[in-house]
Amino acid sequence: MTVTLQDGDLSVAVLPEEVDYDNARLVGAQCEFLVRHGCRTLVVDASRAKHLDSSAVSMLVLLHRIIEEHGGCLRIAGLDAYYRSVFRILGVDKVFSLFPTAQAAAMEPSPAAGTRTRDRSHDAVPILGQAHAVLAEDNTLA
Repeated sequence: MTVTLQDGDLSVAVLPEEVDYDNARLVGAQCEFLVRHGCRTLVVDASRAKHLDSSAVSMLVLLHRIIEEHGGCLRIAGLDAYYRSVFRILGVDKVFSLFPTAQAAAMEPSPAAGTRTRDRSHDAVPILGQAHAVLAEDNTLA
């Protein structure tokens, strides 16, 4: 995973091409690191992702819970039509705020804690560095 933007309490993290059983925990831990260090609006850019398995979806659901516990919001950007339909079939499109691009997600004003913005998936900046994985703790992704 690559962090392409950190601005105040906003971070944009780009998913790798594949998020599956082998790397979902690490990707989630990297996102959790951002949350534990002040990120309150996390945009997960899935525009480069070509394969997301059930481990990826589970990681995103857990990450959503963690960021809400910290008073923040998770936004998913750039899902292709196939994964938007998978999210709809699984019902997680009701959990996540979906946007067509990371830029659109980043521009959206932060909602009040506990509210969700509507699905905007139908309507990046140079890399700053790698996020660090957090060590395994209770209720963490690592």
